[in-house]
Amino acid sequence: MISQQMAEFAQNLKLENVPAGVVERAKYLMLDAIGIGYASGRHAFADKAIASLADLGPGEHRLIGQAATGSLRDAMLVNGVLVHGLDFDDTHTAGVIHATASALPCVLGLGEKCGSSTRDMLEAYVLAMEVSTRLGSVARGAFHAAGFHPTGVIGLFGCTLAAGRLLGLSVEAMQMAQGIALSMASGSLEFLEDGAWTKRLHPGWAAGAATTAAILAKNGFVGPKAAYEGRYGLFNIYLGGERDKAELGLATDGLGAEWEIEGVAVKPLPACHFTHAAADAAAIIHREHAPDIDAIERVQVKVPAGVVNVVCEPVANKQHPQNSYDAQFSIPYTVASGLITGDFQLRDLEDDALADSARLALAERVEYEIDPDADFPRFYSGEVIVHMADGSTLTHREEINRGNRERPLTNDEITAKYRKNMAEVTDSATADAVLADVIAMDQTDRDVRALAATLANARKA
Repeated sequence: MISQQMAEFAQNLKLENVPAGVVERAKYLMLDAIGIGYASGRHAFADKAIASLADLGPGEHRLIGQAATGSLRDAMLVNGVLVHGLDFDDTHTAGVIHATASALPCVLGLGEKCGSSTRDMLEAYVLAMEVSTRLGSVARGAFHAAGFHPTGVIGLFGCTLAAGRLLGLSVEAMQMAQGIALSMASGSLEFLEDGAWTKRLHPGWAAGAATTAAILAKNGFVGPKAAYEGRYGLFNIYLGGERDKAELGLATDGLGAEWEIEGVAVKPLPACHFTHAAADAAAIIHREHAPDIDAIERVQVKVPAGVVNVVCEPVANKQHPQNSYDAQFSIPYTVASGLITGDFQLRDLEDDALADSARLALAERVEYEIDPDADFPRFYSGEVIVHMADGSTLTHREEINRGNRERPLTNDEITAKYRKNMAEVTDSATADAVLADVIAMDQTDRDVRALAATLANARKA
């Protein structure tokens, strides 16, 4: 069974047997997430989540970039909100999953509870990432078609094994834990209809539920064994009419020899990864041709069929985003922004940008069509065709989205992004201290509690 193979992998994984480049990349993925966590802290969704900690109950577990603390699972929940809140966190392209957003809160919180070393935490993080990304890949994009957000649904299982590893569970107990987790998997895409905040809860909820499942298994609670391939297992009940698309072999083929962390894309733009290629194509047209925006009659955007229900439909919502989250999941808005500004960054999600009449008027002239040549989910391609009033057209295609496995951001580029995010809310000394601790995780036996204390440095006013 897949659950047994995953449990054996979790039991046997040793950081010294993981390629050095994979270990290094894992640290930079965590660094990227931490910088986003800090930057999220100045937004209303973070304030509301942090304020809820007091009502949920007291605790001593730390938050990223915050003075507040909470219970183990509640701190995981809020740290997930912080990492995932700006939709600027990494994406495993084939699995269509933001795996770090659940893995980091899980291993940080449980590592803090267990007094683990930072090396143990890093090892557990690599484990969570490998399991979650592989399980996500099995569905080949079908979770979204069925209305589920794989970051919540699938991130739970990688975190369950990471929690089991930090808790010292046996292979048998880790198999049970995965079966228990099956009854806790959740994550609806309904937020797409009105820009609700619930997507931000999914990764942290997965981390906390995974910890619950692992602790129940540790104490002998029994779960089903066929968590994934069973008659009512994950892929049969969560994929609905798309279940035939599942390729179960992708979960375990090459496990321990091929590393899916290498397929995790770091986002250069703060929006749904499905929008990136089109947004970049629009920005390139702006920089190369500087078109007269008033003279644009219409804009065609070619997108993969698998992204339509997330970033293109319903058209009226996408052309008239009501808030920043709506905008981050809108091809019309991100393309219009790229054509007008030549870029897409956090400033394009501020209230003045969202209310910009010129941008919104252009978004109304952006239409999509399905691209038959798209190689989705391997690439999230996008092509923009601008039709001008004089009959001319301006075209650019991004076949491979930036950050993709075939076009990755370098570690230096990730560091630059991290520093830019940190500069939004804290000083360079804090950024330097966090950077140093994260990059040294595998080189020392430092306690995770010390790392958590460093990460909890309060933001500037």
